[in-house]
Amino acid sequence: MTTTTALILLALGLAIVAGLAAYAFTLWREVKRRDAFHEQELRRAHENCLSNLEIVAASLLQEQVDITEGAWRCKMLLDILDPRLIERPAFQAFGEVYARTRHLHTHSARKALAPRDRMREDRERLEIEAEWRQPVLRAAHEVIEFHRGWPDSLH
Repeated sequence: MTTTTALILLALGLAIVAGLAAYAFTLWREVKRRDAFHEQELRRAHENCLSNLEIVAASLLQEQVDITEGAWRCKMLLDILDPRLIERPAFQAFGEVYARTRHLHTHSARKALAPRDRMREDRERLEIEAEWRQPVLRAAHEVIEFHRGWPDSLH
């Protein structure tokens, strides 16, 4: 192999390595851009979820939604934000109402029940709501406080 051939192969090898390095750098920047976009979307989703949580809590406090429905919605929104939030003592009432009422029929399944069964379920739901009304309303107040401290209140 002559010196000229070796230098040509070396230059060709360096050009290939430089091209691959440039391509790797471009891919790295794209990954960083997508990660930043994903974080921004996640933050926006959490903010929307938190706003919805506050709306539901305010609706509970203003008696615009019944205790069962409000507790279910708050529990679901807290689960979306962070499933560990429902374990906080301040929010456990939502989980408790959910656990005690999740077997009750809703929507079309409720409409399909015989009137006697529907009345039985309504009576059960009303008893649970009477028992858990104050704890759920206190939890709704805590949600409002939680929203004021976001995102620090997540930890």
